[in-house]
Amino acid sequence: MSETNELRIAVIGAGPAGVYSSDIFLRQLGKLGEELGLGTKARIDLFEKLPVPFGLVRYGVAPDHPSIKFIASALEKTLDNPDIHLYCDVEFGKDVTLDELLERYDAVLFATGAVEDKPLGLPGADLDGVYGAAKFVEWYDGYPTGAREWPLDAEEVAVIGGGNVAMDVARELMRNADDLKAKTDIPDNVYEGIKANKAKTLHLFIRRGVAQAKFSVQELREMEKLPGVQLIINEDDFDLDDDTIEEAGKDKLTRQMVEELFAIREMAEDMEDDGDTDFEGNPADRKYYIHFNSAPVEVLGEDGKVKAIRVEKTTTSADGKMTRTGEFEEYPVQAVYHAIGYKPATAPGIAYDERRAHLANANGDGRITTEASGEGAQVCERLYATGWAKRGPVGLIGSTKSDALLIVTNMLEDLSKAAEGGRVAADRDPESIDRLLASRGVKPIDFAGWKKVDAFERAEGAKEGREHKKVIDPEQMRALAHA
Repeated sequence: MSETNELRIAVIGAGPAGVYSSDIFLRQLGKLGEELGLGTKARIDLFEKLPVPFGLVRYGVAPDHPSIKFIASALEKTLDNPDIHLYCDVEFGKDVTLDELLERYDAVLFATGAVEDKPLGLPGADLDGVYGAAKFVEWYDGYPTGAREWPLDAEEVAVIGGGNVAMDVARELMRNADDLKAKTDIPDNVYEGIKANKAKTLHLFIRRGVAQAKFSVQELREMEKLPGVQLIINEDDFDLDDDTIEEAGKDKLTRQMVEELFAIREMAEDMEDDGDTDFEGNPADRKYYIHFNSAPVEVLGEDGKVKAIRVEKTTTSADGKMTRTGEFEEYPVQAVYHAIGYKPATAPGIAYDERRAHLANANGDGRITTEASGEGAQVCERLYATGWAKRGPVGLIGSTKSDALLIVTNMLEDLSKAAEGGRVAADRDPESIDRLLASRGVKPIDFAGWKKVDAFERAEGAKEGREHKKVIDPEQMRALAHA
């Protein structure tokens, strides 16, 4: 038995939240460990249920986001750290339990992200042709257990949502397959699917006004540069009152978004004036309508299939309050995609806050509690949450870093108060977890295994003049990683 005296931390989820937290924990321990009586050494074991790391960066963001490559590369550098041990293909609650982790680790941090859609909740939501964004994203991102084919036979489609996921979904539905393949790592099945996509008209419905949308400027700029696509807006949506303009100006990101939307308004006018062209002045064969102050109220069907969407006009005040007008319009569509938010994953044995859609934690400080709220809610010692698991499905990848720093600070504070300088796990043998998993026939994929998958993806991409080409079959990933 090779017992060690380093702190031992288990992190569940190897997406941005888990990787950032691991990195920040080691850095902060290095800075503050001696002063807190914890020493400066820790071993972090990072558990991921998928065969490969990076979570949202690999499987939740559209493949044509250029910044994603930089984020993935930064995450990979973090994982290439002798104090961080990657255990992919190990599912919490199935391959290893909470009690087994608490026996072997001084603290357990949940960074489990989100994989499910919030339900649409409109009449007609169960019609054939209504899709949640999460499943569509899984398809075009090659999620290991996602769909391999997607029905793209609707000529007119609607996308519901005022955030970045809605923008991603709409953009991929309007994408030129050859252009997408040339610039991204999409696998062959996604290329073939998008090549056969029949969509010619897309309606994006945003319930609130121009100043209340939640788009990033980057998303808007990517929408502007779609080959063969004409952007069409409603002039009235951009008639903002002085109070709304003043309110939008108070927040830098909102101001930048509104400025970009006004640039899109001008662009849309130019496209129309030039004879229905795309951004380069070429004839457009697809039309992308952007509707603000438009709240879908019902999906209309015939023979169990989507045939139209009914939308109510709204007005939005400067403070973001939406009012319905009682004016309705119907748009013929054969498919409806809703991107109205994700529901972060639950974790076996951990209380869940259904109202706020995240793991129950005390006042948002990341310390997991026995129940969502109320007087009976007690802090569970040694258990923490970060990222969407802590705060619900809000904020960009960057927000995860500030989250991680807060949680790590709380973890270090608690560990410093614990007996024996935070070293409270009974089993301190670092190989104990390996023996436990081996006894169950679980074969984790480590960082070296991931590097083999990555090398294969790069080699396959190089054959087609691309940087990368995703492997999507989990069995192939395992075979490559364990070779």
